[in-house]
Amino acid sequence: MDDHGRGSGPRPTDSGEDPLEEPDPLDRGTPDPLPYEGVWRFTAPAVDASVPQARHAVRDLLYRQGVPVSDDLVQGLLLIVSELVTNAVRHAALLSPMLAVEVAVGAEWVRVSVEDNHPYRPTALETDHSGEGGRGLLLVREITREAGGVCDVEHTSSGGKVIWAALPLKAVRVS
Repeated sequence: MDDHGRGSGPRPTDSGEDPLEEPDPLDRGTPDPLPYEGVWRFTAPAVDASVPQARHAVRDLLYRQGVPVSDDLVQGLLLIVSELVTNAVRHAALLSPMLAVEVAVGAEWVRVSVEDNHPYRPTALETDHSGEGGRGLLLVREITREAGGVCDVEHTSSGGKVIWAALPLKAVRVS
């Protein structure tokens, strides 16, 4: 899995301010980003082996960055990643031999998304207990809803799609 990550390191800014002007001590501006905030993007071939690789990459990233996530939230995020990557492998691989997984972490939320180049925009199917499969997006929507988050499917400018879920970070008690 190729990591095209953009970590939380320094980023250039163009504030438009005069660097020789004295800063206003009362101007708080925007707060500095937290150490775990950032956006990371991984690409992988649309094959079955990419499902556990994506799941492990997301898990390792969350822990490496020190994102304050509960075990329940991590498990929900990893299940969402597994379902979304599995869908891309099963339904989009013919037109999209590569897929991308993106993790964006803000001060109060974490968003995971999977992008492919297949133009079909899936919808959550009604639960069919007699059939196999077809419930992945329902599961993603339910996990997201229970966590108080949101999810959606959007078209990309290249004609593909990105499916994403954003979940709120909950304060984790440290004993």
